[in-house]
Amino acid sequence: MLKIENLHVAYGGIQALRGISLEVPDGKIVTLIGANGAGKSTTLRTITGLVKAQSGSILWNDGELLGKPIDHIVSAGIAMSPEGRRVFPDMTVLENLKIGAYLRKDKAEIAKDVQWVYELFPRLEERSWQLAGTLSGGEQQMLAVGRALMSRPKLMMLDEPSLGLAPLVVQDIFSIIGEINRQGVTVLLIEQNANMALKIADQAYVLETGNITISGTGAELLADERVKEAYLGKNG
Repeated sequence: MLKIENLHVAYGGIQALRGISLEVPDGKIVTLIGANGAGKSTTLRTITGLVKAQSGSILWNDGELLGKPIDHIVSAGIAMSPEGRRVFPDMTVLENLKIGAYLRKDKAEIAKDVQWVYELFPRLEERSWQLAGTLSGGEQQMLAVGRALMSRPKLMMLDEPSLGLAPLVVQDIFSIIGEINRQGVTVLLIEQNANMALKIADQAYVLETGNITISGTGAELLADERVKEAYLGKNG
């Protein structure tokens, strides 16, 4: 389980997170919704060690993550698919996937996991020797998720996976997130498409200007009038 307690983060005098607390139970999908600038990406970047916290605690299976190097956090079983996909454009699909396994030494198992990613994303197998920069936006998002899976994470963090994608592609991405979770990977999802995120989430939190203002199950937040008005439109 991931447990965040009273986490404070500031960027150059701007308070990005103001003492947030949340839990991501093993085997669940947890989503964090909120407007741009609410602190969602900051939360993920602090968990992965890319951003330093002022104070608070991030516990992963009762071990403190704050202050640990990024490679330690990845080795502990946490991976992130970043906002904007961030694939390596001049490398092939297969090379991008293998970079996701850079801390691993088990070559036979890495080869098996490449096949696992191809089963999840058949389009990537069709394009395995294609340069990542020539893929469509949806294919690049699939590659970013597949690359993160190559570290064999216990917790997969996804930062805005539907951003800039056509509605049909978004449906595909969310179906695959559900399948990844069914195969035993815990998911922490940041998403501006609140409707899709809440439908798939076991647990959900609303983040507003660095504070968690509402929490509950995905279904509870879908039915919450405040959430409907702010993030879903009056009719949800």
